[in-house]
Amino acid sequence: MDRLQGSGRYTFTAGEVAKVLGGSDAAREAALRRLKRKGRIVSPRRGFFVIVPVEYRSAGSPPATWFIDDLMAYQGRPYYVGLLTAAEIHGAAHQRPQVFQVLTDVPMRPVEVGRVRIEFHRSRNTRAVPVERAKTETGSMRVSTPEATALDLMRYPEACGYLDNVATVLKELVERIDPRRIAKAVGSGRHPDAQRLGFLLEHLGLEKVAAPLARVVASWRRRPVLLRPERGARGLKHDPRWYVVPNEEVASEL
Repeated sequence: MDRLQGSGRYTFTAGEVAKVLGGSDAAREAALRRLKRKGRIVSPRRGFFVIVPVEYRSAGSPPATWFIDDLMAYQGRPYYVGLLTAAEIHGAAHQRPQVFQVLTDVPMRPVEVGRVRIEFHRSRNTRAVPVERAKTETGSMRVSTPEATALDLMRYPEACGYLDNVATVLKELVERIDPRRIAKAVGSGRHPDAQRLGFLLEHLGLEKVAAPLARVVASWRRRPVLLRPERGARGLKHDPRWYVVPNEEVASEL
């Protein structure tokens, strides 16, 4: 462990332990249990361990940013950090997320170690979503671009505090959104998400950002979609520009 920390590494696997220490499985497992009891390591997944430096002993774990890239590589799954966590990384910190949100291509159980909680959301097009490499204390991690983050906020509103909260986050995130890159992000998503995003951006008075998206949406064979899919819309008509049925009043806190 000292050797790993000295080289800037804070994760290791059961396989590495076996290779370095040898001995019996029972002896190695007993040693790892002792380290866990002392608070020296935590195990987000079976066979994967994170070293807890002294400054994070009271928290029970270093932040998820220290080990998420190694954890997903260990599990062999594509991923990116997204939703409110990505929005905060891009500067939209008004609504600080209570969990670290990650998207991957299969259902995954949440991780809870110390005060760190990682929440996973399934996205079948994980590999196609535009991402950036964000530097972390121990290396880097994959984070959805501001444009892709905006689309995901519309796709997973329940995970983001619903539409009022999404609107508040978008008002901050828009400063980092490049309208010219919005079409590329749409290419990896679903049409209804793009329609809802364009409608909400325009509703918030962000027409300049919405304009390139409107041109993309206008080229599709559109069908009306509900702004809030799980709610009814009896007697309401769709917006003629975005083909969105406004079945909820949305207000930003900003």
